[in-house]
Amino acid sequence: MEHTVSLRIDHTDHQVVVDTRTTLLDALRERVGNTSPKKGCDHGQCGSCTVLLDGRRHLTCLTLAVAHDGAEIVTASGLAEAGDDGDLHPVQQAFLDHDGYQCGYCTPGQVCSAVGVIDEAKRGQPSHVTADLEADIDLDDDEIRERMSGNLCRCGAYVGILDAVREGAGR
Repeated sequence: MEHTVSLRIDHTDHQVVVDTRTTLLDALRERVGNTSPKKGCDHGQCGSCTVLLDGRRHLTCLTLAVAHDGAEIVTASGLAEAGDDGDLHPVQQAFLDHDGYQCGYCTPGQVCSAVGVIDEAKRGQPSHVTADLEADIDLDDDEIRERMSGNLCRCGAYVGILDAVREGAGR
């Protein structure tokens, strides 16, 4: 059965006709042509498909497109457009500056997750390793590692990713 969903993807409105069983990832890649989110494991274990869905990081391989009719989706490609004068988003720039990538396959998901992590910490959302639940959350290395643990890098660029998230968080 097909259904039309309205999605705002990277600041552009789209009407997308999908089978009701189509994942949001497949709708983005196959129906809209946005190849920024990657299909890594297709089981929610690698984070390559991470986007910002209504302002929060989300795995697109684990959700159906029809469940997000009217949603605002920002992929790593759309982050740059949100910057002034076409500049890269600060987290994207930090990934470049700190070599937070090797093959680059996981990078769009890593970048979106990092932006989400920084926002979560600013909102005061604790993680499993947050020491003081009453204080402002400091994105130290342990916090970043815990919060980014759902994003895997097969190349092992974790040192650069950690540095990039730390810089993106203003540390």
